[in-house]
Amino acid sequence: MDVFTKSFPNSEGPCIRRAWPPAAAAPPPRNKTRIMAPAGTKKGILERLDAGEVVIGDGGFVFALEKRGYVKAGPWTPEAAAEHPEAVRQLHREFLRAGSNVMQTFTFYASDDKLENRGHTQRFTGQQINEAACDLAREVADEGDALVAGGVSQTPSYLSCKSEDEVKAIFKKQMDVFVQKNVDFLIAEYFEHVEEAEWAVQVLKTTGKPVAATLCIGPKGDLNGVSPGDCAVKLVKAGAQIVGINCHFDPETCVKTVKMMKEGVEKAGLKAHYMTQPLAYHTPDCNRQGFIDLPEFPFGLEPRILTRWDMQKYAREAYNAGIRYIGGCCGFEPYHIRAVAEELQADRGFLPAGSEKHGLWGSGLEMHTKPWVRARARRDYWEKLKPASGRPYCPSLSTPDGWGVTKGHAELVQQKEATSKEELKALFDKASHTH
Repeated sequence: MDVFTKSFPNSEGPCIRRAWPPAAAAPPPRNKTRIMAPAGTKKGILERLDAGEVVIGDGGFVFALEKRGYVKAGPWTPEAAAEHPEAVRQLHREFLRAGSNVMQTFTFYASDDKLENRGHTQRFTGQQINEAACDLAREVADEGDALVAGGVSQTPSYLSCKSEDEVKAIFKKQMDVFVQKNVDFLIAEYFEHVEEAEWAVQVLKTTGKPVAATLCIGPKGDLNGVSPGDCAVKLVKAGAQIVGINCHFDPETCVKTVKMMKEGVEKAGLKAHYMTQPLAYHTPDCNRQGFIDLPEFPFGLEPRILTRWDMQKYAREAYNAGIRYIGGCCGFEPYHIRAVAEELQADRGFLPAGSEKHGLWGSGLEMHTKPWVRARARRDYWEKLKPASGRPYCPSLSTPDGWGVTKGHAELVQQKEATSKEELKALFDKASHTH
């Protein structure tokens, strides 16, 4: 067997080189296939970004775990962290093996007001869910050179026009758990209105930990029409050191929007790092509110999934745009993150452990039994491929719903009671008249 060298992350420098494969007499321990940094020696998020390093985020826990049977579509709340910790732990591990440097706590929509919204039955308290999520993220992060990020997201209270103090109190409850569990940094993500994101950043900044803030907006700006550049300036002034976009749109749209944010920050004479964690779905037909307005949301999106080769293109475009925190959101599976890591291997100096089972640009197909498949073991084949959907008469684009409702509209006022049959009928009737 030929022995070649392969680079691995190391706390003492960008990488070390080892003979690969390892000697048979000393196989790597199970679940410890990456080089572990000694306790207390991991570089922080700002230290890494300040040094120009690429930080690779993780992927979409909500959608991935919904497909696996651990999350309910609709409320999208993360009880699985407490209810099925083994499922959350395994997904963290898969993203770590794929190349993620950040284990983001599975605390999306884990605010108390969301956990009790519209008839949702609570089996666990918000504190229990947030604590369990932090413990799982830390356990897996310590198996590699990854950091733990505690995350908060938009709230039903804001959509229902609750006061600034009431909304900030909700963020503080989650933040208190993050402080207790000593996460490495904090993320305010998935905000449609920059005002609410500002409030979140202001709360998170009181911890003294680094804060990132991402909006789920496109080039047209937030739902109140604030431009991406102005949004970014507001977030930086609120105290965020890392700003960017997550969710709602595809990588191409998100990278374009982060470029606009970067331009706005630089024009204002401010400084920040930039991040993007887009969807793993093609969404060129989305309107201002993103993929939730597509008729395929959330159960018919599979034909839109990006290939691993699409992800390599995304990683390169993000890197060339000056973005150094590159990850994913809904639809992103570990193989998508691995593709990001593989595209950026020359810039980072190493490959993730998951690449041991993946020939770059399809090279593993050289060993396939069928000659026509062996003929696909090349980069130019996969770069030029235009995948078919296999669905006769399937349209290439959809017409998004355009109800035009946002904060303050009567239909968005949230309630603890379950949605009634009468309320549903009114929505069904309205939907039938819009199509």
